Amino acid sequence: MHEDVWHFVGHEVGVEDLRLIREVVGRFGGLSRGELVHTVCELLEWKRPTGRLKGRECREFLERLEGAGVLTLPGKRTGRPVGSRTRVPMTARGDAQVGLAGTVRDIAPIVIERVQAADDRLLFREFVGRYHYLGHAVPFGAHLRYLVYASTPQRRVVACVQFSSPAWRMASRDAWIGWDDATRARHLPLVVNNSRFLILPWVRVRNLASTVLSRVARQLEADWTVRYGARPVLLETLVDPARFDGASYRAANWIVVGETTGGGRREQARPRTARAPKLVLLYPLAKDAARRLRGR
Repeated sequence: MHEDVWHFVGHEVGVEDLRLIREVVGRFGGLSRGELVHTVCELLEWKRPTGRLKGRECREFLERLEGAGVLTLPGKRTGRPVGSRTRVPMTARGDAQVGLAGTVRDIAPIVIERVQAADDRLLFREFVGRYHYLGHAVPFGAHLRYLVYASTPQRRVVACVQFSSPAWRMASRDAWIGWDDATRARHLPLVVNNSRFLILPWVRVRNLASTVLSRVARQLEADWTVRYGARPVLLETLVDPARFDGASYRAANWIVVGETTGGGRREQARPRTARAPKLVLLYPLAKDAARRLRGR
């Protein structure tokens, strides 16, 4: 059975929109998935405030429609699908290093650099793929990544941070904000998810995690605005209580607002496969974040 109402990151997709999508896919079946995504985004004006198309999100949405039997997409061409596991490099620079201990002052200044160059992307992928318990996967939707460096006694990477598109629905977050479905659809682009945070396992520097979280939040606010044309007002993250207690987040003034229901990114009412609940933490980037997200 198909969903009565479909949602696409900030848009309610009505009957006419679905009819147009099916027409495009049916009429231009010789196009690649990427070309179809581009066409649909252009026709329905699914764009970021910068004018860039919401290509990654649109591809995911079309594949969800295909999974529900609403349409049939052309076969996938060689490439790396969104959310897929990627090959993790195994190089000497990603091997365990000499331990680093002390305080934040001992390794200062801390430098946070946005990942842009191909070499930095590979290094980020290797560190997260080898040492983060969730591994590395192609992020959903918009995303930014950072490598965090110590400067003393020599420059070296001590942490990796990734931000990406938020969960469509998360009950405790939405309750904290005071969102209904329509308001969430309008203002969801102002929320960003901290989807990976890794202090490298050989780094034992007191208060490093909370320091990085505090500093990268402000840098992300500016970088996200430049990259995607929307200034975020709230960050969210999920913490597995079986592994971590979230102390570093709380020390950086993140707020615990509840737990997930175990339904994954979209918190569906009837998830196909239940997952262990995670702690939901929020970090307001503005004092009136909840009011702004309610549009008042």
